[in-house]
Amino acid sequence: MPNAQCPIPNPSSVSLNSPSSIISSLYFGYKLTGEGSIRTRGIFVRLLTTVAALRCYLTKCSENKLIAVTEDLRLDEMTGWYQTAVGLVPTMGNLHQGHLSLIQRARQENSTVIVSIFVNPLQFAPNEDYQRYPRTLEQDQQLCEQAGVDAIFAPTPEEMAVPQKSIQESKVTQVIPPSAMITGLCGRSRQGHFQGVATIVTKLFNLVQPDRAYFGEKDGQQLAIIKRLVADLNLPVEIVVCPTVREASGLAFSSRNQYLTATAKEQAAVLYRGLRRAEAAFIAGDRNSNKLIAVVQQEVAMVSTVSVEYIELVEPTTLMSLEKVEEEGMLAIAARLGATRLIDNIILRDRQPIIAIDGPAGAGKSTVARQVAANLSLVYLDTGAMYRAVTWLVLQKGIAIDDECAIAQLANQCKIELTPTEDLQSSVRVWIDGADVTQVIRTIEVTSQVSAIAAQSAVRQALVKQQQNWGKKGGLVAEGRDIGTHVFPDAEVKIFLTASVSERARRRQQDFNTQGQPEVSLEQLEHDIAERDWKDSTRKVSPLQKAADAIELQTDGLEVSEVTAQIVNYYQQRLSQY
Repeated sequence: MPNAQCPIPNPSSVSLNSPSSIISSLYFGYKLTGEGSIRTRGIFVRLLTTVAALRCYLTKCSENKLIAVTEDLRLDEMTGWYQTAVGLVPTMGNLHQGHLSLIQRARQENSTVIVSIFVNPLQFAPNEDYQRYPRTLEQDQQLCEQAGVDAIFAPTPEEMAVPQKSIQESKVTQVIPPSAMITGLCGRSRQGHFQGVATIVTKLFNLVQPDRAYFGEKDGQQLAIIKRLVADLNLPVEIVVCPTVREASGLAFSSRNQYLTATAKEQAAVLYRGLRRAEAAFIAGDRNSNKLIAVVQQEVAMVSTVSVEYIELVEPTTLMSLEKVEEEGMLAIAARLGATRLIDNIILRDRQPIIAIDGPAGAGKSTVARQVAANLSLVYLDTGAMYRAVTWLVLQKGIAIDDECAIAQLANQCKIELTPTEDLQSSVRVWIDGADVTQVIRTIEVTSQVSAIAAQSAVRQALVKQQQNWGKKGGLVAEGRDIGTHVFPDAEVKIFLTASVSERARRRQQDFNTQGQPEVSLEQLEHDIAERDWKDSTRKVSPLQKAADAIELQTDGLEVSEVTAQIVNYYQQRLSQY
């Protein structure tokens, strides 16, 4: 395979002034060459149609990135920041705005983005639309190119070693999810469908071995099954969930929408209107499944051309039927307009709102988050204290900082508790394995080691799991780098708190003077902060990202009380919409 090259960002050409310029440079400052590439406006996308070519490409990427890190950048390996992750967006082609939103998210979070285009025969029943399913590879290539995709993997069924037959007729080794997850909802009328999906997705994960794979919320049953598949088979891939993208009418984007006439599209929008009416009833206090389903039925019945297949309320993770929403439920619908089958869903959550505050280092996130929590009587989730607690425990146990295996085991076995206090300076008491460590986690010894511990992916995964468990009931304020994009992507209020490099340097110098620390020049502080921005924005583990639905708050020249007031006001506005 000639000239199978992988993009390598050129550090010398990257501006350190802002994360956005860094990210832009990282994925537009390269080119791919050789047979099988396409080129427009200087951006190349590799088209791979064989497993051999895909493996070669991934090997070259891995080798080139290793050279870039070890020879060009010469960075401390313990920081773990250099962005080397591979993101996979599995599709069946005929790309639309929904797919492009997945690609955009993958592009922000990974150095290599691969889009698979494979119309999977195993997930189609004999009477379904496999033969007429839209195949638009040339158009898809152009869209991928414009979105900054690195490579497209578009194999034939023969290359994927699957016959052009349904899963029932195939003799290929199958991946069969739990029967309770594949027999309800769409599984009733599409027998074998989810076995076909699970089999091919597993093959793609094995072939690409991505760090992250991107799926949309619209296919709620498929999403739950893939999450379960990854968990049950211990597959080393993070499933990133992206919100449903809709047309102006509310109709969810789908490749099958092109089967619909303009009139039929207008009629199909009734599915989402029905779900939204049920959401309004839920917010008003209705929790009963029968009542919520009846609201949807009443709305959809107003369009006679829509034939409902099912409307059901299920638990989003297990897909088990619910009689009443206790914490959260997925209200799902499937219907037909003529021969076209459409699905949609909406998540109903019975919890207090969550405020997610992200932003670069030195933007004042923790101070603001504490004051917002106190002002609104919410819990401040001190994620930094959690990492400090684990670091303290590592030191107490005498575990070497670079013994990642031992630290991974400890992080997954320890129990951290946070209890609110009235003190704004230390708004939570921190406990780990029954020991109160509120004060000792602030020592110089812990402070000097916490970054190295926090950079270890196993530690992060363990603590994020605990944070998400606390978030099930809501009513909290959390801050960090990716709280709104990864830890609480469903947060009701998302803030991206930022300030110019010069402003953050001025604040830090002021803090140093107040604390009686040795003076550091503004020039040096600005350089350090810009470098930290670059590292945080491009690190493999939890990169700094602004959520698409976050409000950006520029704090130059503002007092903490003014920033707090703006966030509280926005929170109250959002709350009034529910």
